[in-house]
Amino acid sequence: MSTDTIERRKAWTTITIFLVIVTALSAVFHYAIVNLNPTSLYVGPLMWCPALAAFATLAIRGRKLSSLPWRWGKWRFNLGAFAMPILYVAIAYGLIWGLGLGGFPDPETLAEWAGETGLDVSTPVLIGVMVVLIGTIGCIRAASTIVGEEIGWRGFFVWELRKVMPFGAVALFSGVIWAFWHWPIVVFYGGGEAWLQMSAFTVMITGMSVIMTYFTFKSGSLWPAVFFHAAHNVYFDKLFNPLTIDTGNTSLWTGEYGLMMPAVTTVLAVIFWRKAKAEGL
Repeated sequence: MSTDTIERRKAWTTITIFLVIVTALSAVFHYAIVNLNPTSLYVGPLMWCPALAAFATLAIRGRKLSSLPWRWGKWRFNLGAFAMPILYVAIAYGLIWGLGLGGFPDPETLAEWAGETGLDVSTPVLIGVMVVLIGTIGCIRAASTIVGEEIGWRGFFVWELRKVMPFGAVALFSGVIWAFWHWPIVVFYGGGEAWLQMSAFTVMITGMSVIMTYFTFKSGSLWPAVFFHAAHNVYFDKLFNPLTIDTGNTSLWTGEYGLMMPAVTTVLAVIFWRKAKAEGL
């Protein structure tokens, strides 16, 4: 048996161990979220399950935690990864507002922000202040749990997949697995047609995975994925979505279960896939 075949078998064994452990650990908190209460007491530990699964897998395989890509990497990759979700969420919601699929800005959200900040300023200034606050304090808060996901998915999983797959397959396979991991929450808390929402969410997550895998391999670090994930979560959930007025059929297009975000992330995924191929990733 060739050395390459042996190494590939080792990698597949490691991948299987990780997936079994992350599934078992996550099932506990998925059950709690679905059947008890979707509180942060359960959501936070769920988001740390991929990291715990990675740590356990390394221990089983006799590898050190220091083998993970902890290094900070170049700032241009961290900043680029942070900016990318802001760009595609802005494009998606700009299209929603521009095409009349949803209104802008929501007066209730503006009133709430004015009360929270204590500022009596114009709408553009208030939105600008929130952009800064969300991008700093909001992202730091979000990163405390997001880092648990990214240690597992982009700090460990994609690197093991890279031993047995080319870039495109790594990005797609890891993206689909990442989407499946979210499905119990999508099904029970999506609030709409489950299959449509699962499909839209899976396409969006897979598109994001292509972009995140690019930044991960390009930087050799897990931190760009943390910046990317944090920016996606807070700017979508805390800024653009709250600013959108429901005009009747808006929910079909907005949010992580709507149709616009998957469309935009897919276009960007194709661009980054071709970029990765051109750069030999």
